[in-house]
Amino acid sequence: MLIQKNIPTEKAMLALGQRLADYCQAGEVIYLMGELGAGKTTFVRGLLRGFGYKGFVKSPSYTLIEVYSLETLEVVHVDLYRLSEANEYWDIGLTDYLKKDSILLIEWPEKAEKLLPPPSVCIHFDIQLNNRLVNITSDSPRLKNISI
Repeated sequence: MLIQKNIPTEKAMLALGQRLADYCQAGEVIYLMGELGAGKTTFVRGLLRGFGYKGFVKSPSYTLIEVYSLETLEVVHVDLYRLSEANEYWDIGLTDYLKKDSILLIEWPEKAEKLLPPPSVCIHFDIQLNNRLVNITSDSPRLKNISI
Protein backbone atom coordinates (compact mmCIF):
# COMPACT_ATOMS: atom_id res chain seq x y z
CA MET A 1 0.00 0.00 0.00
CA LEU A 2 1.27 3.45 -0.88
CA ILE A 3 -0.51 6.70 -0.18
CA GLN A 4 1.00 9.98 -1.31
CA LYS A 5 -0.40 13.27 0.00
CA ASN A 6 0.52 16.91 -0.55
CA ILE A 7 0.13 18.68 2.79
CA PRO A 8 0.00 22.47 2.36
CA THR A 9 -0.41 23.62 5.98
CA GLU A 10 0.22 22.68 9.59
CA LYS A 11 -3.55 22.31 10.01
CA ALA A 12 -3.61 19.78 7.15
CA MET A 13 -0.73 17.83 8.76
CA LEU A 14 -2.67 17.68 12.05
CA ALA A 15 -5.74 16.46 10.14
CA LEU A 16 -3.72 13.74 8.42
CA GLY A 17 -2.51 12.47 11.79
CA GLN A 18 -6.05 12.53 13.16
CA ARG A 19 -7.36 10.51 10.22
CA LEU A 20 -4.60 7.92 10.47
CA ALA A 21 -5.49 7.33 14.14
CA ASP A 22 -8.64 5.56 12.92
CA TYR A 23 -6.46 2.87 11.32
CA CYS A 24 -3.88 2.35 14.07
CA GLN A 25 -4.08 -0.21 16.83
CA ALA A 26 -2.05 -1.39 19.80
CA GLY A 27 1.15 -3.17 18.79
CA GLU A 28 1.75 -0.84 15.85
CA VAL A 29 5.32 0.28 15.09
CA ILE A 30 5.42 3.38 12.89
CA TYR A 31 8.63 4.78 11.43
CA LEU A 32 8.62 8.55 10.86
CA MET A 33 11.28 9.64 8.39
CA GLY A 34 12.19 13.10 7.18
CA GLU A 35 14.48 16.04 7.74
CA LEU A 36 14.32 18.37 10.72
CA GLY A 37 11.24 20.56 10.44
CA ALA A 38 9.45 18.25 8.00
CA GLY A 39 6.36 17.88 10.19
CA LYS A 40 6.91 14.62 12.06
CA THR A 41 6.01 15.94 15.52
CA THR A 42 3.08 17.93 14.12
CA PHE A 43 1.80 14.70 12.57
CA VAL A 44 2.18 12.92 15.95
CA ARG A 45 0.23 15.73 17.63
CA GLY A 46 -2.61 15.12 15.16
CA LEU A 47 -2.43 11.36 15.66
CA LEU A 48 -2.70 11.81 19.43
CA ARG A 49 -5.66 14.16 18.97
CA GLY A 50 -7.25 11.43 16.87
CA PHE A 51 -6.90 9.09 19.85
CA GLY A 52 -8.59 11.68 22.06
CA TYR A 53 -5.48 12.99 23.83
CA LYS A 54 -6.05 16.58 24.95
CA GLY A 55 -2.74 17.39 26.66
CA PHE A 56 0.42 19.09 25.46
CA VAL A 57 2.47 17.21 22.85
CA LYS A 58 6.15 18.05 22.65
CA SER A 59 8.99 16.88 20.48
CA PRO A 60 11.13 14.19 22.11
CA SER A 61 14.28 15.69 20.56
CA TYR A 62 15.87 16.32 23.95
CA THR A 63 14.08 13.81 26.16
CA LEU A 64 14.38 11.08 23.47
CA ILE A 65 11.14 9.41 24.61
CA GLU A 66 7.72 10.90 25.37
CA VAL A 67 4.97 8.60 26.63
CA TYR A 68 1.27 9.41 26.37
CA SER A 69 -1.03 7.20 28.44
CA LEU A 70 -4.50 6.99 26.99
CA GLU A 71 -7.54 5.12 28.23
CA THR A 72 -6.91 1.89 26.32
CA LEU A 73 -3.31 2.15 25.13
CA GLU A 74 0.00 3.89 25.47
CA VAL A 75 1.54 5.93 22.65
CA VAL A 76 5.34 6.12 22.80
CA HIS A 77 6.99 8.84 20.68
CA VAL A 78 10.73 8.32 20.23
CA ASP A 79 13.34 10.54 18.57
CA LEU A 80 16.64 8.80 17.78
CA TYR A 81 18.22 11.81 16.03
CA ARG A 82 20.78 12.39 18.77
CA LEU A 83 21.99 8.79 18.90
CA SER A 84 25.51 8.57 17.55
CA GLU A 85 25.77 4.77 17.70
CA ALA A 86 23.08 2.14 17.24
CA ASN A 87 23.93 0.45 20.54
CA GLU A 88 22.79 3.60 22.41
CA TYR A 89 19.32 2.28 21.61
CA TRP A 90 19.72 -0.07 24.58
CA ASP A 91 20.83 2.79 26.86
CA ILE A 92 17.67 4.85 26.40
CA GLY A 93 15.46 1.98 27.58
CA LEU A 94 13.33 1.72 24.47
CA THR A 95 12.88 -2.02 24.94
CA ASP A 96 10.80 -1.21 28.05
CA TYR A 97 8.13 0.19 25.74
CA LEU A 98 7.86 -2.71 23.31
CA LYS A 99 4.48 -3.86 24.58
CA LYS A 100 1.39 -5.18 22.90
CA ASP A 101 -0.73 -2.38 24.37
CA SER A 102 1.49 0.38 22.95
CA ILE A 103 1.87 2.19 19.67
CA LEU A 104 5.50 3.02 19.00
CA LEU A 105 6.25 6.10 16.84
CA ILE A 106 9.94 6.31 15.95
CA GLU A 107 11.58 9.38 14.41
CA TRP A 108 14.97 8.80 12.74
CA PRO A 109 14.67 4.97 12.81
CA GLU A 110 17.66 4.66 10.47
CA LYS A 111 19.87 5.48 13.50
CA ALA A 112 19.15 2.01 14.97
CA GLU A 113 17.19 0.22 12.26
CA LYS A 114 18.88 -3.16 12.71
CA LEU A 115 17.91 -3.18 16.40
CA LEU A 116 14.35 -1.91 16.06
CA PRO A 117 11.25 -4.01 15.53
CA PRO A 118 10.07 -3.95 11.91
CA PRO A 119 7.55 -1.23 11.11
CA SER A 120 3.92 -1.89 10.31
CA VAL A 121 3.82 1.57 8.68
CA CYS A 122 6.54 3.87 7.29
CA ILE A 123 5.79 7.53 6.80
CA HIS A 124 8.20 9.73 4.82
CA PHE A 125 7.92 13.51 5.16
CA ASP A 126 9.56 15.52 2.39
CA ILE A 127 9.93 19.29 2.52
CA GLN A 128 8.75 20.90 -0.73
CA LEU A 129 8.80 24.58 -1.68
CA ASN A 130 5.32 25.44 -0.32
CA ASN A 131 4.16 22.20 1.26
CA ARG A 132 5.11 18.78 2.56
CA LEU A 133 4.90 15.61 0.52
CA VAL A 134 3.94 12.67 2.73
CA ASN A 135 4.33 9.06 1.58
CA ILE A 136 2.71 6.35 3.71
CA THR A 137 3.67 2.74 3.02
CA SER A 138 2.67 -0.52 4.66
CA ASP A 139 2.70 -4.22 3.86
CA SER A 140 0.00 -4.92 6.45
CA PRO A 141 -3.08 -6.56 4.91
CA ARG A 142 -5.14 -4.76 7.56
CA LEU A 143 -4.05 -1.39 6.16
CA LYS A 144 -4.27 -2.15 2.44
CA ASN A 145 -7.64 -0.44 2.03
CA ILE A 146 -6.77 2.66 4.01
CA SER A 147 -8.43 5.80 2.69
CA ILE A 148 -7.21 9.14 4.01
